[in-house]
Order: sequence, then C-alpha cells, then structure tokens
Amino acid sequence: MNTEQKKVNMETTNKVLMDWYNHKPIQTESTIISSLKRDLIDKPVIYIGTGTCGLGAGAAKTETQIRAYLQKNNIDAEIVNVGCIGICAYEPMVDIQLPGYNRLSFKKVTTQKVDNILDKTFTLEPPKEDILFQLDSKSKAWEGIQFINEHPYFKPQQRVVLKNCGLINPESIEEYIARGGYRALRKSITKFKPLELCDTVELSGLRGRGGGGFPTGKKWKFANAAPSDQKYLICNADEGDPGAFMDRAVIEGDPHRLIEGMAIAAYAIGASKAIVYIRAEYPLAIHRLNIAIEDAKLYGFIGNNILGTDFSLEFKIKKGAGAFVCGEETAMIGSIEGRRGMPRPRPPFPAASGLHGKPTIINNVETLSNIPEIILKGKEWYSSIGTDKSKGTKVFALSGKITLTGLVEIPMGTSVREVIFDIAGGIPNGKKFKSVQIGGPSGGCITEENLDIPIEYESLIEKGAMMGSGGLVVMDEDTCMVDVAKFFMDFIQRESCGKCIPCREGTKRMLDILESITNRPINESQFQALERIKGVTQIEKLAKVIQETSLCGLGQTAPNPVLSTLKWFREEYEEHIFDRTCRAGVCTNLRHFTVDVEKCTGCTICAKKCPTNAIIGSRKEPHFIVENKCISCGTCFDVCKFESIIIS
Repeated sequence: MNTEQKKVNMETTNKVLMDWYNHKPIQTESTIISSLKRDLIDKPVIYIGTGTCGLGAGAAKTETQIRAYLQKNNIDAEIVNVGCIGICAYEPMVDIQLPGYNRLSFKKVTTQKVDNILDKTFTLEPPKEDILFQLDSKSKAWEGIQFINEHPYFKPQQRVVLKNCGLINPESIEEYIARGGYRALRKSITKFKPLELCDTVELSGLRGRGGGGFPTGKKWKFANAAPSDQKYLICNADEGDPGAFMDRAVIEGDPHRLIEGMAIAAYAIGASKAIVYIRAEYPLAIHRLNIAIEDAKLYGFIGNNILGTDFSLEFKIKKGAGAFVCGEETAMIGSIEGRRGMPRPRPPFPAASGLHGKPTIINNVETLSNIPEIILKGKEWYSSIGTDKSKGTKVFALSGKITLTGLVEIPMGTSVREVIFDIAGGIPNGKKFKSVQIGGPSGGCITEENLDIPIEYESLIEKGAMMGSGGLVVMDEDTCMVDVAKFFMDFIQRESCGKCIPCREGTKRMLDILESITNRPINESQFQALERIKGVTQIEKLAKVIQETSLCGLGQTAPNPVLSTLKWFREEYEEHIFDRTCRAGVCTNLRHFTVDVEKCTGCTICAKKCPTNAIIGSRKEPHFIVENKCISCGTCFDVCKFESIIIS
C-alpha cells in the first residue's frame, strides 16, 4: 500500500481509531475495531507466516499456490502476511479463519498440501493431522482441536515482547492501534514527567536484555540528568551472535511495538533523535520497519509535536555492515558517526558522552519492546513476573540439536530443563543431551547436571554461562565440545576489531592451540611437539590474561567458550591431546583409518586414490594403511566398494 492509499485509509478509520485510542465510548467499536482485530470477519482470512524463517521454508511458494487455488475456485478471501509466531520448526505456517469460526493454524504447509487443506477447511472438515492449534477469535470453537495456550510449546510461555508476533499484519498500524498500540506512548507523555518514567522502569526491575543486564531505568536516569542541548536514543538491533534471531523476528512481526518503546524511552531521557542500528543482512526487517516509521509519522506518533505536545522525535535507520564488534556500545557509536567500529575506553560512558559527544542511551530491541507493556500495566505487574533479581520475561532463540527450533518467551526463573525438554520437545532421534550453549560466543555451556538451574542473570554466571542476548544452542552426544570451542573462537578471532593486543593476538593464539589439538601432527619435529604441548598447558592462563586486559566486552568474554568447555568437558580435551582421538568423530583429522583384511580384495583402488601414498599392498592381497602418512582425508573410505575401510 503506497503513501497516498495509506492517507485515504487513515482518513476513513482515523476518527474511530483515535476515539478508541483515547478511550472514548464509541458506537462503532463492534464494527471497525472488531474488524481490525478480526474478531468479526465477513469473508475467509488466510494468514501466511512470511518472516525470514517462513520464507526460507518456502512460504512465498505456498502463498503463490494459495492465490492460484482461490482464483481457480473463485473464492473471495483476504490474504494477510504475518511474522513468525515462534515455532519455526513447523514453517511454512498458514492460519485459516472462516466467518463465525476460530482461527486455525496449520503446520508445514508446502505447495503440495495447499489444495487438500483448503478443500477440507472450506467444507468445515479441516485435516487434523496438519493442524497445530486454534486461536480464540471470539467465535465458534472447533471441536477436538487444542487452543494455542494448551499446546506444550506455548503453554509455559508468557508472551510480552512476542505478544503480537505471528498474529497481526506487521505492515498495518491500524491493527496495532486496535490492539491497544500507542496507548502507552499517550499515557507516558500526558501523565508522566520524564524522571517519573525512569523511576517506573527502574522499579519494574527491567534489566538490559542485550547481555550486560544493567537496570534499564537506572541507565536512563544518567542521561536524563546529563545537561545537554541534544540527546540521542539508539536501538541496538545489530544481532550478530551465531544462533540468535530474536531481534529480527520482533521487528519483522511487530515493528510498532519497538517504535512505541523507543518513543517512550526518548521522552524519558530527553532525546529528540532516535536511531535504529540494524544489520544490513536483515532486509525484510528493515523494509517493515521503514513502513512502520512512515505510518507512525502519518498518525502523529513520531515527528514534530507528538500528540499535540512539545515532544518531538526524529527517527533514523542506520544499517550496519555485519561486524560483531559493533554490538559494543562505543564501537556502534563510532560506526554511526562514520568511523570504523572500534571500542574506546570507558569512562566517559555513552550516557554522559556518546554519539557526537552528547548523552546517549543504547538499549536493544527486546529491552525497548518491553516498555509499552510496563507503562500500560504498571511496574507492579511487571515486577511480579520472574525472580527477586531477574524480573519479567526473556526471549530465547532455540537452535541446534533440538526437536522444535524457534523463539520462546518464558518468565525469568524457568529452568533450562523445562525450556529444552518440556517446551522444545527434547533431543531428536533418540540421542542423549550433552550441553547447551547460552549467550553466544560470549557465553558458556550448561551441562546435564546443571539443567535445573533457573534462567536468571546471576545463576547463569555462577555456572560459567551468561544470559547474553538470548541465543540457546543445544548439543547432543554426537557433538565434539573441543570443536564447539574452536568454532566460537574462530568466530571471535575473525570478528575482533584488532585495536587491542590481548584480543587481537590472544584469540589468534588460542585458536592456533585449538587447531593443533584437533589436528593430527604429520612429520612433527620434537620442537614443534614441545611447542604444541606447551600451548595446551598454557591455554587457561592465556584465557585469563585476555579476560583481564582486553579493552571491550568482546575481548573480555572471548575466552568463555574455551574456559566453559574445559571446566565441564576436560576429558574430551585430554583425549584429543594425549590419545589423538575424537569420541564424536567430528574432528576429521583425528580419525583413524584401518583396513579390514578379511574384506579387502586387493583391488588397489584405494591405493591409487590416496593423495599421500599412505596405502600399501600387492594386487589381490589385503592392503594396509601407514598411519604416519595418513592425513585422515577419508578418500579410501569413499572409494572402497567392499566396505573394508574401518574408521575409529
């Protein structure tokens, strides 16, 4: 919908929406408002999950097939694109709502399933094998089909940030307003003074959801008290952790919640300019955020003299180039200013001297998206959720060796075990749980013996992990923990800005040590062997030096994956170092190849293909592998037609 169409649409619905927004009694609520909330519909509505995860699973093809079906059967139905509801393992997801009936959610709707699902649903006999749940649309319920809040994945969740994701059209400000959107902004700027807002957020117990966990309201107060003619609010949407996609899903599914939270935060600290720093690799999120910003301007929720007050706020999107280090506050500020993203020493902190030397507050997407609900429902409501020191909910991205990948939002204090086994369905294929990495490259591992710890800032730190931004990667028995440490160290080393020596050189040396552990030495001299063993014995000492002397949080937490895996899986390191074996078989250079002489026919194909001439033997006689020549490439295993090559 272009801007002119938006203006026309706004003019026809504006009065009713604004009356609704301002809590005025109106006679048309049951029509326009209920229509926007889709409690009342006069024709079928088909909702298609078109977040990045849905599109990656084939949602665009599914939508094309749905449109073709409707045209072929001459059916007048509305198609609505929505974001991800969170259960990514079942994408592409399609919801169907018929007049008078509740909304049904269908899983894995590939193009091959479309016609059958639509045929049966339109005749009121939906195929139950494809149904996930029904949503309460204040209409007739479908018999024998569970509601969303009864589904094991959603039942333990308490959705605050993800409240609208997957349910509303993210490109419709009217739908957001009809569901109570921007009321918190109105309440904030008409009933609160800025410092009162800071107090409210501080007393709610909200802490930063970007990793550090610093009290949000307290942080705001620093900027609120700083005298300046210009202040800035920056939203950190530079989500760079492997396995993390929370911010992307929130912006794709409910961008107005973020804008409203940012507007409230800007008012609280006295900022007149707001910037969303988002990675350029999120084109769909950027597209929907741009639409939302333009619509919010049209309705007067951002821009000049917001809602008739003296408060004005200019919004801007700044695309990041994907540098992990730019998630650090001072590096992000440098990037926005047009310089290379590199951290600087603190103090001064950004709240006192940030962007262009002015007071600046940086919060991440999840932190800011909590704000509207806190203002609407009150600090007491929010502080009643969670634990004594960790209030509210936390969004986690579940990935790795787990049955149901996706997003969950759970109250603080929920155990790690409940998230993995009750919500996400445990480990697939009958494999045993081994570990879960929490907090991304800066985090650490939680083992089976610690699965019952509550998810809260302090408890995770005590076990050598951290909340981080909310990435949660699950690993099963087939995972090599040394390889996991090497993966994260390789990521951190590549993402280091190189400004300080401990991080630049230290992470490179740690990576070299891990690579030497996971590789079999070929023609290694005594000096090289001594150097390798010396490096292994000093890896913990090196890690401590990096932690204590690095300039920014990236370097200070860089050794965490190594220290965590060393603490809980030291025996695997010892096997790699002394026995030169990898029990999971992941480290290919440590695989040992032998020939089963009873099966070998002496065809010589393996000897001909071996790149290092490590296989010897006469034709039609059993062959043998010379171990000190073998580089574990696996070529012999791949070419053998008689299954005579054994891997150990």
